Amino acid sequence: MTHWWRHAAIYQIYVRSFADANGDGTGDLAGVRDRLPYLRELGVDALWFTPWNTSPLADGGYDVADYRDIDPRFGTLAEAESLIAEAHEHGLRVITDLVPNHCSDQHIWFQEALSAGPGSAARERFWFVSGGETPPNDWQSYFGGSAWTRLPDGDWYLHLFAPEQPDLNWEHPEVRAEFEDILHFWLRRGVDGFRIDVAHGLSKKPGLPDVGPDPDITDLPYQDCDDVHDIYRSWRKILDSYDGDRTFVGEVWLPEAAQFARYLRPDELHSAFNFDFLCCPWEAGALRKVVDSTFAAHAPVGAPPTWVLSNHDTIRHVTRYGREDTSFDMGDKRLTDPSDLDLGRRRARAAALLTLSLPGGVYIYQGEELGLPEVQDLPDALRQDPTFVRSQGKDPGRDGCRIPLPWSPDTDSLGFSPADAAAPWLPQPQDWRTLTAQAQLTDPDSFLTLYRTALNLRRERLQDLPESLTWVDAGPDTLCFDRADGFRCLINLGATPVGLPADATVLLASGPLTGNAVPADTAVWLSR
Repeated sequence: MTHWWRHAAIYQIYVRSFADANGDGTGDLAGVRDRLPYLRELGVDALWFTPWNTSPLADGGYDVADYRDIDPRFGTLAEAESLIAEAHEHGLRVITDLVPNHCSDQHIWFQEALSAGPGSAARERFWFVSGGETPPNDWQSYFGGSAWTRLPDGDWYLHLFAPEQPDLNWEHPEVRAEFEDILHFWLRRGVDGFRIDVAHGLSKKPGLPDVGPDPDITDLPYQDCDDVHDIYRSWRKILDSYDGDRTFVGEVWLPEAAQFARYLRPDELHSAFNFDFLCCPWEAGALRKVVDSTFAAHAPVGAPPTWVLSNHDTIRHVTRYGREDTSFDMGDKRLTDPSDLDLGRRRARAAALLTLSLPGGVYIYQGEELGLPEVQDLPDALRQDPTFVRSQGKDPGRDGCRIPLPWSPDTDSLGFSPADAAAPWLPQPQDWRTLTAQAQLTDPDSFLTLYRTALNLRRERLQDLPESLTWVDAGPDTLCFDRADGFRCLINLGATPVGLPADATVLLASGPLTGNAVPADTAVWLSR
C-alpha cells in the first residue's frame, strides 16, 4: 500500500481569510463547508487548517487558549465535526494545526499560574524564573526583543514568540499527558493528521544557558534538543493506534540536513516542510541543488520530501518572483525592491508545474491557485501581525499574505462575505476583482485553470510513479528531468528559448510556447 501522505496535494486553509458565511467579515467553518465542492474540483487530496481553536488572536490563532474547542468567531465544535465528515464525503482528508511549544496567556493553565504566584506548582508547567532585575538569560524572541517578560510579583516567564504566548515546560509530566489527550480528542473526531508548529522547539537545554555572543546555530539551547524526539516517538504510537493511515507533518526549521532528518525517522514524524525550497531563488542551479539536497536528506530515513512555494508566514511568491532578488529570508519580510507582477506571475505559473511534478507531497497555500500577489500597501493602523507591532513598523509583518480571498465580483468583499455584510477584517485590493475564482473559472488561460488541470493530471499520471527522477541536460539555465512512464518536466529559467524534443507530446504548458520552443520563465510537461 502506498500511503496517501507520500504524494498528496495538501491545500492550506487560513480560516479567518478563506470564506465568510455569516457576514461578520471574518472567515468561518461554514464558509469552508460551502467551498468544499470548489476544493474537490481543484483536485487536492487534503486540507490543512491553521489553528481553528479558541484564541485571542494575538498571533493569528497560534496563541491557543483552548485546544479542545473552536474559536467562536469561526464556529462551534459541532460544526468542525460536520466539516470533517463532509470533507471526507468529498474525498478530502483533514489535517489540523497543533501548537505545542506555547499556548495563550489566556489559557486556563497560565491564568492559574498568574493567580497562584511565585513558587507555585501551577507555574511549573511553564518556564518561570524568580528574582533579578534583568532577564534570566540572553534569549531573544523570534518576534523581536527579549524572550522574557517580568511580572509585577518579580517572576520572569519565557516566551520565544509574543509575550501573549508563554512557552510550555515539556519536562513536566502534566504537559506531556495533556497533549497526548489532545491528540486523542481530535483523532476520535476523525482528523487525518496534524501539522506540528515549531516542531523543533519544544525541549530546552537544562539550566536554560545563554546563547552567547557567537552562537553555534546548530546547537542553540532552545531548539533541537534531544528530548524532543522522545515526545514524537510517544505521539507516533498514539497515531499508529488509530486506523485510517493518519499522518504528522512538522514545521522543522534547522540549519543542517542531519538534524532535520532525525525528525523523520520511521518512529517519529512522517514528513516535514521543505523551507530550503521555499526560500530558493528563481535560478536553475540553485533549484537543482535544493532538489538534490532534499532527496539526499530524506533518503536515509525513507521519508517523502515536501514542496511548498508560499504559506501564511511568507511573502506570496507571485510578488517574490517579480523582484530582482528572488531569494527569500524567512526572518525578513521586507520587500527591498519593487516587483514586476507580470514577470512574477509568469514565473509562479512555471514554479507550479515544477512543484507539482516532483516526487513527494506538495502544499498549496490558499489563493496561490488564483495567482494572488502580496498586498504591500496596507495602512499601518490595520496591520495586526505581532512582528509588525514588536518591530515598531520596521517589519511589515505577515498580514499582506493573509488578505481575505476574492471569490466573485458580486459584492464589495469580492464574494468573501455575503452582500451587505461587514467589511472583511483586512481590506482587499479592488484590482483583485479580475482575480476572483469566478472570473478565472471559465478562462482557459487563468491561474485557476492551470492549477486544476495540473492537479488532475498529477493524480492521473504521477501519483503512482516511483519516488525518483533522472536529470536531463538541457542547458545551463534549464531544469529538465524524467520520471517513469515517459513523463518529462522542462523549465526554462533563462532568457533564450529552449527547443522541445522531437519525440515529445506537450501535456501542459505554464504559458504560450513559441513554435517548437519553450520561452523564458515557462514550464512544460511532456509525454515521451
